[in-house]
Amino acid sequence: IDGGIRYRGLTQEQIRNVQILPVDYEIEYICRGSRVIVGPKVRKCLPNGTWTEITQHSRCCKKPGTSVRGKKKLYIGALFPMSGGWPGGQACLPSAQMALDLVNNRTDILPDYELELIYYDSMCDPGESTKLLYDLLYTEPIKTVLMPGCSSVSTLVAEAARMWNLIVLSYGSSSPALSNRDRFPTFFRTHPSATLHNPTRVRLFQKWKWTKIATIQQTTEVFTSTLDDLEQRVKEAGIEISVRQSFLTDPAVAVKNLKRQDARIIVGLFYETEARKVFCEVFKEKLYGKKYVWFLIGWYADNWFKIKDPSINCTIENMTEAVEGHVTTEIVMLNPETVRGASNLTSQEFLGALMTRLGGKNPEETGGFQEAPLAYDAIWALALALNKTVAPLKAKGHRLEDFNYNNHDITAEIYRALNTSSFEGVSGHVVFDAQGSRMAMTLIEQLQGGSYKKIGYYDSSQKNLSWFGNDVWIGAGPPADSTIVIEEFRYVSQKLFAAVSVFAGLGILLGIVCLTFNIYNSNVRYIQNSQPYLNNMTAVGCMMALAAVFPLGIDGHHIHRSQFTVVCQFRLWLLGLGFSLAYGSMFTKIWWVHNLFTKKEEKKEKRKHLEPWKLYATVGVLLAIDVLSLIVWQIVDPLHITVEKFTKEAPKGDLDVLIQPLLEHCTSEKMNTWLGSPPHLVFPSHPCVHSLGMKLSSQTRHIHGSHHLSVLCMITAPVTMILSSQQDASFAFAALAIVFSVYITLVVLFVPKMRRLITRGEWQSEQQDTLKTGSSTNNNDEEKSRQLERENRELQKIIQEKEQRVSELRHQLVERQALRNRRTPSSVTNQNHSNPSPPSSQADPTSLLPPPGYPNPALDNHSPFTNSSNLYQADSKMSRNHCHNSQIPLLYK
Repeated sequence: IDGGIRYRGLTQEQIRNVQILPVDYEIEYICRGSRVIVGPKVRKCLPNGTWTEITQHSRCCKKPGTSVRGKKKLYIGALFPMSGGWPGGQACLPSAQMALDLVNNRTDILPDYELELIYYDSMCDPGESTKLLYDLLYTEPIKTVLMPGCSSVSTLVAEAARMWNLIVLSYGSSSPALSNRDRFPTFFRTHPSATLHNPTRVRLFQKWKWTKIATIQQTTEVFTSTLDDLEQRVKEAGIEISVRQSFLTDPAVAVKNLKRQDARIIVGLFYETEARKVFCEVFKEKLYGKKYVWFLIGWYADNWFKIKDPSINCTIENMTEAVEGHVTTEIVMLNPETVRGASNLTSQEFLGALMTRLGGKNPEETGGFQEAPLAYDAIWALALALNKTVAPLKAKGHRLEDFNYNNHDITAEIYRALNTSSFEGVSGHVVFDAQGSRMAMTLIEQLQGGSYKKIGYYDSSQKNLSWFGNDVWIGAGPPADSTIVIEEFRYVSQKLFAAVSVFAGLGILLGIVCLTFNIYNSNVRYIQNSQPYLNNMTAVGCMMALAAVFPLGIDGHHIHRSQFTVVCQFRLWLLGLGFSLAYGSMFTKIWWVHNLFTKKEEKKEKRKHLEPWKLYATVGVLLAIDVLSLIVWQIVDPLHITVEKFTKEAPKGDLDVLIQPLLEHCTSEKMNTWLGSPPHLVFPSHPCVHSLGMKLSSQTRHIHGSHHLSVLCMITAPVTMILSSQQDASFAFAALAIVFSVYITLVVLFVPKMRRLITRGEWQSEQQDTLKTGSSTNNNDEEKSRQLERENRELQKIIQEKEQRVSELRHQLVERQALRNRRTPSSVTNQNHSNPSPPSSQADPTSLLPPPGYPNPALDNHSPFTNSSNLYQADSKMSRNHCHNSQIPLLYK
């Protein structure tokens, strides 16, 4: 009404007659003539009976031009949220007006210009701000700079300002999204980005030597952007985010996941109301105490955890216990030092002047009181930047008052000046980074005994950490970032290794004794009949197999890990070659004896006199196959060390550690066989030797040892592979299988020979026979000759017995003949003429025949009993059959 101002929709008469206006009814100020409005242009009726921006006066002023004092005016279009989600304009607007008054009264800053603020209430609403931005752009006068407040409003204004060639300077926007220079090319802000907390957090992680953290966030844009920035920064610092949880309204599941995944250092990004929900769940899950550290945002109220909240079911005592010891980071919005900056005011002097302008209002009930220093410094940053552009523009023939929405040169100069700003303000040192965001110090606080204590500051621009050293921890110090895992290798029991080594050593001594015995008595016919060279190979192979027991038990307890591969090679070669020698030679003899027992009679004669070199060649072929297999294996797929990990174990006591058991194995990529087992699955000849040997031994008489050994070895291989993760059981089973099989082999093969030679003294008689007959260069001929001599002696004994019996029978015949001759001739004659002689009294020619099997004396001119050699010649078949039943079992033994 005053000065040509009228209400929208009502005449002056109607206004006088109206007692009550409807809620949300708007009034608009319009100036007459060439005047313009300074202050709110539109007011709304509120439910409480007041109007919006009732504390701000609207007035009509002259059009832009020369002021009363002769200064040219530069206009700033501002949006201050006096209401809405963040009513920061309640304190920020008076702060900005304070700065304008000081700047306009300075003669060294813009002496020819006067800054004037044209502002509206954005209500922190992007929709409302769109309408107000239109008014600012399309209503005189032309605005040189725009100053929005909230992040949502700044996003709208900054994205549109590029189209009008305008610089945007915000005092209350913290969204990390605004740091995008491609999207917001002319945007600056004195309010630091929410991501400014992250350099401080990373610096603290490094200070306390944490390399693994976890995060939990509320799913909003500002926290998501902050967390993305944190993830990038910790990655550059070599820190891992091991767990990342988020929630919308209920954090219960997210907190449980943090507990389940053993999170220790946790960064929480959420608003104050959600913080109470989170820490109620933290108390339930016991995710607090000396093992945990929480990092929270510092702009919560100091007593946020003591505020009663109906949405949680935890008491104040529960909440106080859960939040104890957490760390907060907060942007320093008021310079902690007593320094006079560009405005010639200290931070404390500024607060006093602001309280005076607010009229004694309670700061805690005044929106934007904490951000007021940022609005104050924003005006000073703009004034100093504009002052810096005067000279460059004059050199180019431009003036600030010539600015319009199409003049890119003036905008570029203002941008360049703001980008290089650096001065001391009441909020601290003012400087912008490459994205136009404020670089500021960060306050670090810790909750100690229910109240926050300052423990340090961090200046991200200078990368300087000011530490007070008063941090307090529930435990002995900062906790570990995860459960400490102590790697512990499992080794074979030394008592078990010593016991088995003793048995193996005794077995090697037994093998040496057997080998020495066999070599010393190699000229004895009984030893020669059993192929002593094959027996020597068996003894050597058994000793090599026993020697492999020692590397089987050698592990990291005895040698360095770098030498473990060599031990693996010893295991492989000793077991492989020892098995080939020992069981290859035994298999060769079994195969030969089997042929002698199962072939036809005519083929037996040929097989019985097999040349020794064929036996040795068979063993050589088996050995060559295994050696070739080993060489190819070492070239194609060499052995290497692999470490098997077991389930972590918790030691006794309240220790924040876990034991990680490890076990070393010798493995190959293509032949993943644990070399603690017998090498039957490693070498291609061994399964064939075992299978065929078992079949032949089962079909051959008097052969028992090989069959049992094959069964033992075949059982050992799969059982040892099953027990490979149990080092003691696996080593004991494999080593004892080798020891027992070798003991059985040596005892069965050599002890009977020792016993026979010792008990019967056969080596003495054989030595005497050797002296009489002389040594023969051919072992086979000597063996045949001695066998024939033995058979000849036995036959001579039989002949003597038969000759004695024949002599007795002849004597009886002579006596009977003499009795017949004493009878009278007459009786004899009469009897001859009268009666035929009975068969019993007549001389039967068959009664004079020798016993069965002897030649008839009447048919041979020479006496068969005078020359025993002739008898032996005639009965050569009998002697051969006799050799069949006695010589072959002796040969095997």
